[in-house]
Amino acid sequence: MAEEENVRLVYECVKCGAKVFTEELEHRGGGIKCTVCGFRVLKKIRPPVVKRIKAV
Repeated sequence: MAEEENVRLVYECVKCGAKVFTEELEHRGGGIKCTVCGFRVLKKIRPPVVKRIKAV
């Protein structure tokens, strides 16, 4: 549970492109809504981690 608290998920509004953090959504009641324009469609930004799989 402590590991989940350290992870900051970032969402991006599809309409205006604003970055919205999970903490901001929780402070506003947990609803999925852009904090800038109010649009209700957000996409999750992937972390910049490259996964390498060894080919056999």
